[in-house]
Amino acid sequence: MKGYLVLEKGDQFEGNWVGQIPAEPLEGEVVFFTGMTGYQEVLTDPSFKGQIVVFTYPLIGNYGINEIDFESVIPHVSGVIVSECSLESHHYEAVSTFSAYLQKWNIPLLANVDTRAVVKRIRTTGVMGGQMVVDPEQATLDHYTPIEEKMLTNGVSTTKIETYGTGLYHVVLIDFGYKKSIVTSLSHVGCKVTVVPYNTSYETIKSLKPDGIMLSNGPGDPMQLTFYLPVIKKLALKYPILAICLGHQLLGLAFGANTKKLKFGHRGANQPVIDLVKKKVFMTSQNHTFIVDDSSLTGTGFSATYLNVNDKSVEGMTHESLPIISVQFHPEAHPGPSDSSWLFTDFVSLMNSVRREKVYA
Repeated sequence: MKGYLVLEKGDQFEGNWVGQIPAEPLEGEVVFFTGMTGYQEVLTDPSFKGQIVVFTYPLIGNYGINEIDFESVIPHVSGVIVSECSLESHHYEAVSTFSAYLQKWNIPLLANVDTRAVVKRIRTTGVMGGQMVVDPEQATLDHYTPIEEKMLTNGVSTTKIETYGTGLYHVVLIDFGYKKSIVTSLSHVGCKVTVVPYNTSYETIKSLKPDGIMLSNGPGDPMQLTFYLPVIKKLALKYPILAICLGHQLLGLAFGANTKKLKFGHRGANQPVIDLVKKKVFMTSQNHTFIVDDSSLTGTGFSATYLNVNDKSVEGMTHESLPIISVQFHPEAHPGPSDSSWLFTDFVSLMNSVRREKVYA
């Protein structure tokens, strides 16, 4: 049966429903992901909360869904748009097909769509709202609420404090919508990780006696979390910090910088980033639309240390005096290259240096 993606500006793209047909129009911010693989990680990445994801690779689903590559226990995308959907799984670890997994979680899937045309429109006009509908006449985008006006973190963050693993260093991870791979990466470098809700108080975090703080990735506009900025700054003045993606943006805001929205963002496993100190380029996995505004860093104590090669946007910051690692990209990757996984080792080195200073103070 035919279905349609209708964009906020009025564009219509025809396709065919795979699996269930939504009874009502399905709304979300329409974005595109450029990776050739990694669709399972994308579906379960909390940073995609509230978004309809257009996969640019022409065939999606051919290796199915396995039990290993989930980034959270449930999918978070609102809807999925593909050019061609494989209805079979050709991998020995597959336990489900791509379409069956989406159907299990009542996530609409529209295939046989001209995804190149959709992406060209987004690149020209910018990310925008859209609806997946049975009939274009159903679309009601005049009432669409932009993602900047949505509080999404409370729908993806944990509601309780949980600890994972053991290690020489204790990291408290503030959950704005974290990926499982972040905890795995911290564990691999000798850290015990305690995950806490996004609105946990400074006093509660202090009582956990951390060696360092992890500010996680997550969905939406960082300005929706301004109420928590004083806590973030207070933590950054006391503990070593590793901040990723949304956490990186919040850290910038906490010290007086500004954030802004890119035209169509970075979502893929092949984003080139240059290290301004080492003068080297490496590949990164990314998923974001908002960035820290480079022009607003003056007076914050931060300076840009990494830039996106394509558009020169800030990809990482260091502080003039505080032990902070802050990056826009995902060093834990999944999907994507592991070129920057050494950042977790650097974070351990920061925690070790601070610990040694306390011992010999």
